[in-house]
Amino acid sequence: MERIDQTRPWQATLLSLFCVVTTVFLVARDIFVPHVRDTEVWFGLELHGWLAYVTAPVHWAIFIIAARSFWLLRPWVWPAASIYAFYIAFSHLIWNVTSSSGEGWLAGFWQLGLFSIPAVILLWARPER
Repeated sequence: MERIDQTRPWQATLLSLFCVVTTVFLVARDIFVPHVRDTEVWFGLELHGWLAYVTAPVHWAIFIIAARSFWLLRPWVWPAASIYAFYIAFSHLIWNVTSSSGEGWLAGFWQLGLFSIPAVILLWARPER
């Protein structure tokens, strides 16, 4: 029987580990840091109180699913992660404009540009199978 040698792309391993570390960080922060666990941001808008408590696990699940999908080399995870990164970039723009903690349009557009870089890289970094 011929053995097929399929080496794991380093990008997939790195992104899987990044997602695991991010999940651990988010869970710890959402559980143990009171002023953080009381606020979640979705689509650039802040949710507070019980809405923050019930939506925090959705963030965790997104990163757990991404970690597993990068590890298992699911082809759909690359464009999905890129879309999520663009979503985060756009959310930073909205948050900077709508939140009392935001810094306005200029900071929002700066962060939009900055956080769009990983989204573009994710599209280019997808290994060929």
